[in-house]
Amino acid sequence: VVTGGGGYCGYKLGHALANIGASVVLCDIHKPMWLIPNGVVWIQTDIRDYNAILAACEGADCVFHVASYGMSGTEQLHKEEIESVNINGTRFILNACKQQNIPRLIYTSSVNVVFGGLPIEDGDEESLQYFPIDKLVDHYSRTKSIAEQMILAANGSPLAGGGTLHTCVLRPPGIYGPEEQRHLPRLAKIIERRLLSFKFGDPTVKMNWIHVENFVQAHILAAEALTREKNYIASGQVYFIHDGEKSNLFEWLTPLFERLGCSKPWIRIPTSFVYASATFMEYLHSVLRPFVDLPPLLTRNEVQNISVTHTFRIDKARTQLGYHPQKYDFADSVD
Repeated sequence: VVTGGGGYCGYKLGHALANIGASVVLCDIHKPMWLIPNGVVWIQTDIRDYNAILAACEGADCVFHVASYGMSGTEQLHKEEIESVNINGTRFILNACKQQNIPRLIYTSSVNVVFGGLPIEDGDEESLQYFPIDKLVDHYSRTKSIAEQMILAANGSPLAGGGTLHTCVLRPPGIYGPEEQRHLPRLAKIIERRLLSFKFGDPTVKMNWIHVENFVQAHILAAEALTREKNYIASGQVYFIHDGEKSNLFEWLTPLFERLGCSKPWIRIPTSFVYASATFMEYLHSVLRPFVDLPPLLTRNEVQNISVTHTFRIDKARTQLGYHPQKYDFADSVD
């Protein structure tokens, strides 16, 4: 079962699982915009509806909990929805696994559970603590952190019919790939409107990205690593996953500027000014939301992501899961 199976990553994961012979249920409130292949069933499911989750999970032996809400743009500011999906939805998934005797649960988390605006260079799973929840500027990151800790705490829980629940967590950075509908189109729109004619942050700032095929590979390997054959090596573990490279956002985005026929930003403005503007735009959004949905150009969380180095090591995923990221060119996704 793949929650969030109507979204880009969940759908791609479900498709890949079907290709290796699994029977797959995609759960999501929205139907995927792509063709549903043989061996895959889509069930319209609201993750906030426990009975619907219970029904969708019947007969499963593994759940990939990919569904989340509030990752970027205006969504980041809708606190109630973020909480009900990311925290309550995760609680329902955990309860459903126990009730339906599902022994494996893989949770798609985020690097934002450890990154909150302070620089991280080649951080690893053992040395990095959770960023204090009250210090995180966005509700998405707070709820992902709470949900991740719930998932890890549930590792080793007894299942209703005997047996044990094995859980693990994957922490990807930004995800890209062909037909991706969230980050790339949003960036393209901003660039086309000439709203990104400036850059900010130190030019040496670096971040990681992950191609959807590497995202899928890591999830399938994590599921295998929660089996007896692999000695449950991933049980109770967290893993950073990415393409194995780091880059500056504005350099990385060059192919997007080129394909849109827009010149790369050359005016550099202080990050503090951009951050203050984002703070004001978030405030404006919250005040006007009852009357008009005014999407902020950038949120504070997005400003932090762009202007502060945060890179991670993937040695643990390589060693324990056998994760081997393939090389992809961002320009191909842009095309």
